[in-house]
Amino acid sequence: MPAIALPGWLRRAVPDAQSLAVHSLEDVALIAGAAIGALDASIRRQERWAGAWRQRLALAAAVVAAKQAGRVEDENALRDAVLLTRPGDEVGPAGRIFLGWRRFATRPSEDLLTRKNIGAVLEEFGHAPHDEALGDLAGELLRLTRGGMVEMVAGAFIAAERQGFGRAVGAWLADALVAQRCGWPRAVPLLGVDVNAMGSGRSRRPALPIATTGIEVGAEQAKSLLAAQARAALRAVDLFAELGRRADRLLAVAPKLRAKAADTVVDKLLSHDAIVASEKIAGMSDRGLRRLFDRLVEFGAVRELSGRPTFRIYGL
Repeated sequence: MPAIALPGWLRRAVPDAQSLAVHSLEDVALIAGAAIGALDASIRRQERWAGAWRQRLALAAAVVAAKQAGRVEDENALRDAVLLTRPGDEVGPAGRIFLGWRRFATRPSEDLLTRKNIGAVLEEFGHAPHDEALGDLAGELLRLTRGGMVEMVAGAFIAAERQGFGRAVGAWLADALVAQRCGWPRAVPLLGVDVNAMGSGRSRRPALPIATTGIEVGAEQAKSLLAAQARAALRAVDLFAELGRRADRLLAVAPKLRAKAADTVVDKLLSHDAIVASEKIAGMSDRGLRRLFDRLVEFGAVRELSGRPTFRIYGL
């Protein structure tokens, strides 16, 4: 199936931080709606490799969140922290943030904002909320679902910062609310990938009157949020197309693979960001799995992502 074709006007219209001021709020809202619509069309295709796509976006969001927390880990370091650690061992602060975003990308959207799941995510982001704070946050998120898109998203950031959880948690919550509002079966990290999602501060211009939720959103803040959504949606659609081409190549060469567990490995490559060459898959030996990956690399169907001669990691 061909990739979603984005109209040229949409790519040209999406404002960056420098050009945002010359756009009206109405124009930015139209652009954001078109970008989310293109992303929605991609999601509803339910491609076989959508799991790898969501997890790759989750990794990008984890890098941003780690930097906001003062960490220096890049994508490779985050993969290592999680994939090269034995189950139950400590993955470190940045690794836990990655687990939090991977939780976001792998759980059903309807389960993301349960009180139990929110508590688990906050712990992964380095917080230890008491029951009252957790209950207040869950209640506030429920109230936000009754408002419009802008106040709902802005309110998620405000609620997180009010409880002392910071912007990274706010982005996680906002993206979960968007996924539920759009009816996506699995959520897609969006604002979590954009470090400037909330703008540089409160606007001096009149706030938008919001009667439903009590959240007041300045016009400049609203434009910043909508522009960030549009940028993130287009990046996600572009990655969708890129991984789609790689997945097509993998599926084309799959019939040539002779290993007994080749189909299982292919399925895992399509549903995960990356696989460690030493992982136990369907009873394959380490040597057999490495040989299979070498074969896939020769075919141009997967890439070795770590750049190391040992402890190699593979993915689309």
